[in-house]
Amino acid sequence: MSEPATSPGKTRLIVVSGLSGSGKSVALRTLEDLDYYCVDNLPSALMPAFVRAVSEDADGLHPRLAVGVDVRNRADDLYRLPGVLASLAEVGIDYELVFLDTRDDTLIKRYSETRRRHPLSADGLGLADAIALERKLMRQVAAIADRVIDTSDLNVHQLRRLVIGELGMSAGSLTLLFESFAYKHGVPTDADFVFDARCLPNPHWNPQLRPLSGRDAPVRQWLEAQADVMLFHDNLRDFLDTWLTRFESEGRSYVTICIGCTGGRHRSVHLVERLAEHFRQNYEQVLSYHRELE
Repeated sequence: MSEPATSPGKTRLIVVSGLSGSGKSVALRTLEDLDYYCVDNLPSALMPAFVRAVSEDADGLHPRLAVGVDVRNRADDLYRLPGVLASLAEVGIDYELVFLDTRDDTLIKRYSETRRRHPLSADGLGLADAIALERKLMRQVAAIADRVIDTSDLNVHQLRRLVIGELGMSAGSLTLLFESFAYKHGVPTDADFVFDARCLPNPHWNPQLRPLSGRDAPVRQWLEAQADVMLFHDNLRDFLDTWLTRFESEGRSYVTICIGCTGGRHRSVHLVERLAEHFRQNYEQVLSYHRELE
């Protein structure tokens, strides 16, 4: 293998593996939101070429890479993974292999609820047998994992926050998560700041805007024409501009700002998008997440 054209320690690679239905797709999408260059189901043999090609970018736009590896890879390719990772480490690639595990009963429930087919069910296996075979095939990958995460008791939102908080952050950088939500479904439990936008004019009462969301242009234009909405936004922006720097100076690495409205579709979504856009000018890692739209 030829050496990737990157300085030692400059490129970080997260390999996301685990059982089908354990949340690998959620983890990869979250890392992609954190500006990781993500590729799913990449054969191990191609991993060095992928790392070399992406990290050769003259502007260094993608120092963070993530690869999904699972049972869709051929068995011999899974067995080759330890050697491939060792070779990458030799040329200075900082990697972490994360394995997502889940109890069998939870996997069966998830497949039943989503009506998805297990990747190994095409071989004529029942779901329980397919899961058992997958565990056997993935055993060697799980054995060399730097971190094994049991997702049995995590919903999509909790897994996403875990990935953001523990896997996706750059050292020394403050990560901001702006999240919209509906008060009728409860306030997010891990919020650092919560702001209530229910006092603002509501596009829900406009029949043409009701089926849309705060990400759609007609809703944005309607809200931006409301003086109270813009005042609310400006006050929040100025408040956070002042106080987020204090959090950063105290060594804080992750802050969640939640904005709620009645249905979590219009006002809160619009405010989250506008604030995230503003803070991306000064912070490397800023995410927007809309709980009721996901």
